[in-house]
Amino acid sequence: MFGFHPVNLGFRFLLELAALVGMAVGAYALGTGVSAWLLAVAIPLVAMTAWGTFRVPGDASASGGAPIAVPGVVRLLIELDVFAASVFLLWFASPRAAVLLAVAVVIHYALSLDRIRWLLTGKEG
Repeated sequence: MFGFHPVNLGFRFLLELAALVGMAVGAYALGTGVSAWLLAVAIPLVAMTAWGTFRVPGDASASGGAPIAVPGVVRLLIELDVFAASVFLLWFASPRAAVLLAVAVVIHYALSLDRIRWLLTGKEG
């Protein structure tokens, strides 16, 4: 169960932070003047809110809390949307950084197949 291993969860936390920074940097690159700052703040804020609010009850990767309970497949789609949006936005500022982030996300999910299985079926193993 490496998907719930503390090292992988730490890696996931760093990816979450990188995704938020990537969104902010990419959004800033798309705007000009005040709009750049508004996009750089608003887009990651919306992503953070969705990430922290819509949870699967009992998900050990989030200390089990669920402010708004959702099925595992919905949670997985939210996670993938946040990471995909971050890679997409970051591409406008730094394509190389966007590719590195995408590779890191793929590695994380490859190491988290047990968690993905749990999210999709509710069964461990």
